[in-house]
Amino acid sequence: MAKFKFYTSFLIIFIIVVGCGQNPFTGKSTLALVPNSQILPMSFQQYNQVLEESKVIKEGEHAQMIQRVGLKIANASERWLMENGYPNYTDDYKWEFNLIEDDQVNAWAMPGGKIAFYTGILPIAKTEAGVAAIMGHEVAHALANHGQQRMSAAQLQQVAGAVGMMAIGDDQQSQQIFATAYGIGSQVGIMLPFSRKHETEADKIGINLMAIAGYDPDEAAELWKRMKENSGGGGPPQFLSTHPANDERIKNLQNWSSDAKKEAAKYGVTSFQ
Repeated sequence: MAKFKFYTSFLIIFIIVVGCGQNPFTGKSTLALVPNSQILPMSFQQYNQVLEESKVIKEGEHAQMIQRVGLKIANASERWLMENGYPNYTDDYKWEFNLIEDDQVNAWAMPGGKIAFYTGILPIAKTEAGVAAIMGHEVAHALANHGQQRMSAAQLQQVAGAVGMMAIGDDQQSQQIFATAYGIGSQVGIMLPFSRKHETEADKIGINLMAIAGYDPDEAAELWKRMKENSGGGGPPQFLSTHPANDERIKNLQNWSSDAKKEAAKYGVTSFQ
């Protein structure tokens, strides 16, 4: 059994080492077991399916604003990448920004630059700068390859689970115990903190992008104050949440705002809307 554990650990470590890449926005090595050549077609297909099944708002002031802000944030990211030596980083991206009529207070990103906003979040965004704070965050998820990392983590989780089940053998009761323990342990101990890390990374990258795009980074913290007010200050305990606690998030964004303005100044942006 000890030998089995050794080989299992070696296999997992080998997979992690071989399947890592470095992200320019974080400077960190990240899991990249699933290549973009496999992820992006699935992402684009899924995004189109969501649009087909939703009421997409194509015209009007709000739809135009989502398009305008999205393109400005994407262009800001391209400027950053060019300046930092990654001119071809988004060659396979297909930027798209759509507004969906839905009361959910939500926005999300899929790999490859596919972004969706729900109309339910617009009253909390309140201003174009508020939309930019959300957009910067979502674009950051796509640029930091968070979707790829999550898929890679899930794949690694599957490998570890399959190996563990093989070790247990045909004892059905033991298999059930293992499956239950592994599911709880990995979800709370690995997957959720991993998601919180992504959210914090997206906040930090996003506030820089919105500033480079000409939007006031101070608005990011103000947005999350409104988010907190909208939620009544509630939510699950932080250790079981996929997002940082509201107060922690607001404090981080307030601390990062001055640095975002300095970053924007490198690109000649010194006034903000």
